[in-house]
Amino acid sequence: MKKNRIMTFTIAAVATLCTLSGCKRGNERLLDKNAPVTVTIWHYYNGVQQTMFDEMVDEFNATEGKEKGVIVEALSKNTISELNESVLASVNDAVGAEELPDIFAAYAETAYLVDKAGKLADIGQYFSEKELDEYVPGYIQEGGFAGDGTLKIFPTAKSTEVMILNKTDWDKFASETGATTDELSTWEGLVRVAERYYEYTDAATPDIQYDGKAFFGRDSMANYMIIGAKQLGSPFEKEGQNGASAVNPDKAVVKRLWECYYVPYVKGYYAANSRFRSDDAKTGDIIALICSTTGAVYFPAEVTPDDDNSYPIENMVLSVPDFEGTSSYVVQQGAGMCVAKSDKKTEYACAVFLKWFTDEERNIRYAVNSGYLPVRKAANDYEKICAASETTAISKIMQDTLNTAIEEINSRELYSAPPFENADKIRDFLGEYIQKTASADRAAVEERVADGEERSAIINSYTDDSAFEKWYEGFSTGLDMAAGK
Repeated sequence: MKKNRIMTFTIAAVATLCTLSGCKRGNERLLDKNAPVTVTIWHYYNGVQQTMFDEMVDEFNATEGKEKGVIVEALSKNTISELNESVLASVNDAVGAEELPDIFAAYAETAYLVDKAGKLADIGQYFSEKELDEYVPGYIQEGGFAGDGTLKIFPTAKSTEVMILNKTDWDKFASETGATTDELSTWEGLVRVAERYYEYTDAATPDIQYDGKAFFGRDSMANYMIIGAKQLGSPFEKEGQNGASAVNPDKAVVKRLWECYYVPYVKGYYAANSRFRSDDAKTGDIIALICSTTGAVYFPAEVTPDDDNSYPIENMVLSVPDFEGTSSYVVQQGAGMCVAKSDKKTEYACAVFLKWFTDEERNIRYAVNSGYLPVRKAANDYEKICAASETTAISKIMQDTLNTAIEEINSRELYSAPPFENADKIRDFLGEYIQKTASADRAAVEERVADGEERSAIINSYTDDSAFEKWYEGFSTGLDMAAGK
């Protein structure tokens, strides 16, 4: 009897030790450097990001991979859309589709669909709790979207958003009007500043009526809608029956979102003339924008209002505004890496690479060269990033961007909408509808003013309560269609 109790205790102790350590030794025995396993990766990186990623893959293959018996082969699918299409074609065994890679970059919406098909591995089983605790909690939480304790998306590089000002033109405007950057900390304050800027630039040409300039633009309208709704206390998604998610449009929240973007846009205070707002800043159509940290590098160094004129500008990086009287939120974005369900040996080999790639020093090195944010808590340190930048010649705007972004990550709530059926279609609709209607109605206002109609009366007809009711009717109908209702 005593012998049986001792054996039972011994088995339990070994099991506990195995759990705490992640059974590292057992997993390590799966690999053989004399018979290496090849791991394929699909990603969507281009330009500097792809160059840096490829260099790090080569470094892994020559060091850690060579020592442990793992060879990584990476392929860019050019864009996130093409990558998603390729992954889903593989999952659905479409005619002509390639075999699903061992690792692929994906946002939660795509990962959700692959997991629903039963083809995602739980990468968390190859990491100990202590190891996972070293990562930013919000990033790990996003990867646990299944809600069953598994980790289906592993964070490798993340981004958020920042506001960037054309400081040269801002300083001139601020000195003559008393505007301050503190006013730009809220969406409501931003609207007020944008109105003053329109009036300020309109007054510069007294012989020409209504030629004021737009102050602001933003790249991702979906982020504005999704983060805004969450911040205002009523996110667009809610738990439905059987744990499924459903759309949840709160009319009062939607109106506040409408008032802080559609209305100032129709009045000419905001603009979105080009594909990206950095292009609008380049032509001087706006002097303030919100973009992702990875897009900050494209902010212009000079303004070229026409073919014959240009002038250099300085920039200033600020945090993204909050809505007045709300908790502070900021978007968490950037695809993570998913591991296809296969065999223990291949899955563990994938984990070896991902762990190596997100080592603190390497993660910082990748971040400062690509505009992404490190995923480990200890790596989100501006002093460490500055130290790394001394050897990588990081630009000043990227230093300022990462500094601001790290402050946001460390001081504000991170949010990314959870994946569910048709989540990608809903996201697309939320961003496209408000921008499409704002652009069309702004053009209509300008056309009617040019025809001699009274400007204030026209604008009122597009921005009063009855106009919102009409706009909201189209919004609700479109949202239901996007949700598959």
